[in-house]
Amino acid sequence: MTTTASPSHHLSPAFPGRAPWGTAGKLRAWQQGAMERYIQEQPRDFLAVATPGAGKTTFALTLASWLLHHHVVQQVTVVAPTEHLKKQWAAAAARVGIKLDPEYSAGPLSKEYHGVAVTYAGVGVRPMLHRNRCEQRKTLVILDEIHHAGDSKSWGEACLEAFDPATRRLTLTGTPFRSDTNPIPFVTYEEGNDGIRRSAADYTYGYGNALGDGVVRPVIFLSYSGNMRWRTKAGDEIAARLGEPMTKDAISQAWRTALDARGEWMPNVLRAADQRLTEVRKSIPDAGGLVIASDQDSARSYAKLIREITGTKATVVLSDDTGASKRIDEFSENTDRWMVAVRMVSEGVDVPRLAVGVYATTISTPLFFAQAVGRFVRSRRRGETASVFLPTIPMLLGFANEMEVERDHVLDRPKKDGEDDPYAESEKELDEANREQDEDTGEQDQLPFEALESDAVFDRVMYNGAEFGMQAHPGSEEEQDYLGIPGLLEPDQVQMLLQKRQARQIAHSRKRPDTEADLLELPAERRPVVSHKELLELRKQLNTMVGAYVHQSGKPHGVVHTELRRVCGGPPSAEATAGQIRERIKKVQEWATRMR
Repeated sequence: MTTTASPSHHLSPAFPGRAPWGTAGKLRAWQQGAMERYIQEQPRDFLAVATPGAGKTTFALTLASWLLHHHVVQQVTVVAPTEHLKKQWAAAAARVGIKLDPEYSAGPLSKEYHGVAVTYAGVGVRPMLHRNRCEQRKTLVILDEIHHAGDSKSWGEACLEAFDPATRRLTLTGTPFRSDTNPIPFVTYEEGNDGIRRSAADYTYGYGNALGDGVVRPVIFLSYSGNMRWRTKAGDEIAARLGEPMTKDAISQAWRTALDARGEWMPNVLRAADQRLTEVRKSIPDAGGLVIASDQDSARSYAKLIREITGTKATVVLSDDTGASKRIDEFSENTDRWMVAVRMVSEGVDVPRLAVGVYATTISTPLFFAQAVGRFVRSRRRGETASVFLPTIPMLLGFANEMEVERDHVLDRPKKDGEDDPYAESEKELDEANREQDEDTGEQDQLPFEALESDAVFDRVMYNGAEFGMQAHPGSEEEQDYLGIPGLLEPDQVQMLLQKRQARQIAHSRKRPDTEADLLELPAERRPVVSHKELLELRKQLNTMVGAYVHQSGKPHGVVHTELRRVCGGPPSAEATAGQIRERIKKVQEWATRMR
């Protein structure tokens, strides 16, 4: 058998003990396990779910080599979410001897190629072209980040039409959950005992397992609170503290106020993130940082702040604009400190040296958050850590604490009255985030507030589902304690060090006179963020108490609420914190007792 035309000549006789030359010296345990399962079962469809940074590309190309070598297939088609990723796949395949044409658009393929690399959008435009290719030759189709095939009905239908005749289909994803219930093509759904259909993976390798194997980095989340003040369209000025219980609208407005580059929150957080990057670079000299921005204007403003803070220029990547892929590749190869990106983080920003991140966007889907954090977890050697800076937003803290939770795609999500479902929050946000063209949507002109001022307070550190730290001013010794954690640590060392830092902080706080304690100096685990659902229950309790007092006193509801605000202080109930609502409940109970 001649192997000169086949990429498999790179494999050793001990295969699958080795990956193809150019991807990895040796297959990781999960990759070998997935290969062995595939070779044993020989399925037409195979769904591999592996956490970002685990090596899905190496696994897929190893499998492609095996199938080509054994003449199970004659050609390969890779479908990727973006133009950048399509080219990345072609480059990775070339390193193992599989030649994919990333510029293919129509017509016969040159004989020098083993296949093509295309985007989901490209398949959506010409599904019959790809169907004909599958019918003419035995084809392996690799569908990367397969959840994108459910992004729109047309893309899903196009994939079904194009690749139904394919000999083999390998579907890959690092984040299989979606907010909607569109079925994903070529994914098997199994009904559980509860009657709900969930996606069934053929092989799963989650973040928790990858962390234990040293395949991915442990992620330290550093959360920052602070006081925000903004003006609504109605002209009302509202002040709130990030992390305190408030309405969904108020959380959104406080969040946007924090991310305004003209306030103090962003400069302080960027300064802290840069200090953290300096510490990490002591042990990882080429470590880089990424700021994830919501829009072009914010990205440019953040880049300007970074230049003022560091004295060096940041690389700015504005969505899929001309030259975006080139700038990402250049940043990946050089040793510059910072990159600021708009909507380039869902998949495809494969820059292994990224170790510090700032989540400076208001996108709040669990899918986008997981994909964004996935940019920092790719491990190159044991002991590397990742650090991600966040605003103290309850939903984000929840996502951070659920890093190790494995999720499946649910088709029949139960709807419960009055219950908030974070996964139903808005697939629209993710579609906006992944939009290829960064056109002006007019959204900025419709914001219901004007950011007036903000400040930043170091709030807490989250790691491995636990919370550490006590609130402290930016620049304080307490903050520096956490920013100065070494960049090279084993996961258990991270946990132990954080516990020591917190114990030292608490001991130091106890020696301080109460008059000097100008911040809420409670350990993080004693500062639970009240959920939106709990806040609704408190408002319901207040309204019930006010209703009872109305019957007792004969005063109208509005008069009682106004009197409670006058006596207890604070904004209207819809914008009041949990503490303010509890004070009003206590006060109305006191009034009712007096009347008996």
